[in-house]
This record gives sequence, C-alpha cells and structure tokens, in this order.
Amino acid sequence: MTVNRSTQPANNRASTVLGRKLGGELLRLRDVAGKTQQQAAESINATGTKIVKMERGWVPMRDPDIRVLCEFYGIEDSRVVGQLLELAKLDRERRKAKGWWRDSVATGSIAEYVAMEDVAIRIRNWQAALVPGLLQTPEYTRALGVSDESWEDPDDIERMVQVKQRRQERLLGERPLQLYAVIWEAALRQEIGSPTVMRTQLERLLELAELPNVRLQVLPFRAGAHPCIGGPFSIISFAESEALDVVQSDTVTGMVWVENEVESNTYSVLFDRTARLSLAPRDSLTLVDSLRKEM
Repeated sequence: MTVNRSTQPANNRASTVLGRKLGGELLRLRDVAGKTQQQAAESINATGTKIVKMERGWVPMRDPDIRVLCEFYGIEDSRVVGQLLELAKLDRERRKAKGWWRDSVATGSIAEYVAMEDVAIRIRNWQAALVPGLLQTPEYTRALGVSDESWEDPDDIERMVQVKQRRQERLLGERPLQLYAVIWEAALRQEIGSPTVMRTQLERLLELAELPNVRLQVLPFRAGAHPCIGGPFSIISFAESEALDVVQSDTVTGMVWVENEVESNTYSVLFDRTARLSLAPRDSLTLVDSLRKEM
C-alpha cells in the first residue's frame, strides 16, 4: 500500500493531503496517456519544474491548467474532470483557511486531519479499540490522555480534551457532518478511566446516535474474523458528490494518509463489508444500553 506523509520541500509551499491526491491523479493520467513531464509542461506553457510541483502537491492548481492537461491526456469523461476540479477548489480553500485548530498546540500531528474534518461532508470511521473521537466524552478523552505517558503536562491533556470537544461541534449546526461509525464490541467493553467514566460514555453514544446525521453500528464478538481486522481508519468525503475520498489510517507511531483512488476505494469496500457483518443500528443501541447497565 502506498503511504503518503506531508512534506515541506525547500523553497516551495507545503504539500497538502488534497494537493497530493490531486497531483497523484494527474500523474496517473499522464502515465496512462504516455506523456512526459516536459510535454505536459509545454501544453500549459510552463516549465517542467511546475509539473513536478503540481504532481507532488506542493502548489495550488489553477482550473485552466487542469482542463488543458486533461484534454492533452485525452480525458473525455466530464465526471473525471469534475472530480479533479473539485479537489483543486477544496485544496485552494484549505490552504487559505485560518481555522481555529491552527491556534491549538494540542492538535499537533493531527492538525491536517482536523482541517480535512472541517471541510468534509461525511466521515466513515472504523474503530476496533476506542470510541471514535467525535463521540468521546471529556472524561473518556481525559482518561486516555492520563494513561498515555507521552503527555507530560496536565495542561496539554486539557487542551487536547478541549480540541476534541470543539471538533464535535461539526455534528451540530446548519451543515452537520454525516458520521457513520462502526465500532467493535471490545471498544465498548474496555474500561477506560473507571466504570463511571464508561457508563457516561455509553450514555453519550446513545444520545448522539439519535442525531439524524449519526449512524452507529457495533460489530459483535460473534461476528468472528472480519475485513477490517487490520486496524482503525477514517474515510473522508468532501462537499460535492464528485470529490474523491481520502483515507486516514492510524498506526502505532502516528497516522498515515492513503490518497490513491484505487486504494481509497478498497477501504470503502472493507468498511461496507464490515458494516454488513455488524448489528443493525437499533440492535447496536440495544447492546450499548445493556453494556451501560452492566457498568
């Protein structure tokens, strides 16, 4: 699997998730068309260096350049062109945005994820060990921070709690985020903090699951082996139906981005298969409530 991380090349703007995804798609189309970087550059009256920067996601891209390149590569499908233009638009807006997360030291390495979450229209999230961040109570988040020895300053833990609570505002308002969460039963049974903390957390899940934009399913133990056994991930979809998805996957050492369209689609297939093995939303809430009572 191709893994991409943000880079800061010398004398260039920083690459972004959306910029890298867009550049990767243009690179793929150029390869299929059998064109060189120099030929692509000449088609838009630019230098080969500009094509390198575009394909690596280092610079924002202009719509006219994208249209000319698509024509030069023989792309006749208006849907494909529309996807690329939508990605370019979102990337330009994201680069200019001065989001609230920029002022919070607690976001750290997840700053780019929070930025993506802010412009997303839908997130599909699979969690095997923890309650999804967008559904956590402050007490649950705080208990996770206290158990992590990498947090040395209690004030940093509190800032992390505040950031996560701020992120949850996306579930409310006039343009609420559509959240589809599938959680393994183990995450609901694992005691984080104390029985009281877990009982409050399970109550919170029951409350948020009543929102029309939140769908919650639980994968029960009895489902056995399942397609998502590899680890947690989020599939992020953007404002327009033609925008391509990106995937964020958690690892032991941090998070990685999956920006290739084929690989992103693979995660969607795995998520859908695991969701079909899970309890229906109503049955999932019944299980959550029974676990709450046990606490």
